[in-house]
Amino acid sequence: MNDLVRQHTALSDSDLEWLHLLVSEWQLLSDLSFADLVLWVPTLDGTRYVSVAQMRPNTGPTSYQDDMVGHLVPRGRRPLLDAALDEGRIVREGDPEWREEVPVRVESIPVRREGRVLGVIARNTNLLTVRTPSRLELTYLQSASDLAQMIAAGTFPFPGEQVDMDSSPRAGDGLVRLDAEGIVQYASPNALSAYHRLGLAADLVGQHLGQITAELAPSRGPVDEALVTLASGYAPREFEVEGNGGVIQLRAIPLKPKGTRIGSLVLLRDVTELRRRERELITKDATIREIHHRVKNNLQTVAALLRLQSRRMDSESGREALNEAVRRVGSIAIVHETLSQNLDERVEFDEIADRVIAMVAEISPGKVTCRRTGRFGILDAEVATPLSMVLTEVLQNALEHAFAQGEQGTVEVAAVRGEPRADARLLITVQDDGCGLPEGFDPQRAGNLGLQIVRTLVEGELGGSFDMLPGAERGTKVVLDIPVQPQK
Repeated sequence: MNDLVRQHTALSDSDLEWLHLLVSEWQLLSDLSFADLVLWVPTLDGTRYVSVAQMRPNTGPTSYQDDMVGHLVPRGRRPLLDAALDEGRIVREGDPEWREEVPVRVESIPVRREGRVLGVIARNTNLLTVRTPSRLELTYLQSASDLAQMIAAGTFPFPGEQVDMDSSPRAGDGLVRLDAEGIVQYASPNALSAYHRLGLAADLVGQHLGQITAELAPSRGPVDEALVTLASGYAPREFEVEGNGGVIQLRAIPLKPKGTRIGSLVLLRDVTELRRRERELITKDATIREIHHRVKNNLQTVAALLRLQSRRMDSESGREALNEAVRRVGSIAIVHETLSQNLDERVEFDEIADRVIAMVAEISPGKVTCRRTGRFGILDAEVATPLSMVLTEVLQNALEHAFAQGEQGTVEVAAVRGEPRADARLLITVQDDGCGLPEGFDPQRAGNLGLQIVRTLVEGELGGSFDMLPGAERGTKVVLDIPVQPQK
């Protein structure tokens, strides 16, 4: 719609925002009217109309099999559009049009904003299945007529009220029509069922909706007064009421077809099961985060015990082996700490990589600088945990073997994330400028425990590849190539 309006019309950005607000609301008008809606806007030169939006009803058959958006119609071809635009009033046609052997009743509703008519809504009703209307259908049509008059007067949609139509109640979910005093004139079967879920044993018709809703809700005190006002439909609001183990979502729409409120339309939906599932998910998420938090605490306890044990050992090699185990456990604890703060099982690995680099850098025998370039991005937990251990081992190996005591140097961790495709890969390079690899060194056969851990995790758990190469000028370069899921 933005492109069509800016390409063909003279409407301002604020006018366009009003049309967006209207289009976000007009599914309700379409459903209540049992009719298709097409929004026509005059072009910049005033000689044609361009259709910028279309809506089909959920409550009846469509009048348009084809998409009308983007069509241009010369002025004069559709007299009802001209009359509604020029006179600023709702125009109805006497005889129906015939489209592909289907009779269609056509009406035109001017769209007004701040005294100006921005465009016209063509309301097209398929008459092929017309029958004697029920009480529900008569209520729908009367409510649609009131909303159409409010659109023509520029009082609907309500400025500043942004409705999420995906979650907001719709006409078919449940509808209650109130008079100016808040008394129920009509309640659809779905609406009555929703109130029965709250504990209502009687009929809704003739009841004051605000008072009966406040009585069914468990709260007492000042909140009741606010609830009475909300459920009476005095202002456009969306809210929820919970009672008797049930939850209903309500949306109040004041009806002011001639400027004075004549009543209200209340749409409602029984969301009891939806809220129950949401609470279960929240509980599950909280449980998972608590588990990660406890695992992190347990790992830190294990690390502390290993550290205490290393201090009591006389063997230097044994003490160093325990310290290496402390760092391995610590790298896993960092992942679980990050997971305990998230709502899902995915982590931003850049933060984890920086913490692992800082942790391993503490063991540097010399004045070695460690830094990271590039981004790892978001990774699944099953990738992040082994990758943190691999990064710990590779960095630890570089700092222990590449530099002599007191020697200055640099270790750089570079990450390159591939294109977001199903076969995306993460390329990690750890480059140092130390003494380089020994003569005849084969990383695939080396018996070092750290390298064995790296090979097992990279090739076994991560399904990637691992290699160690001499640096371009000096030092050693470790290359890790790992498949990853696309970032969302």
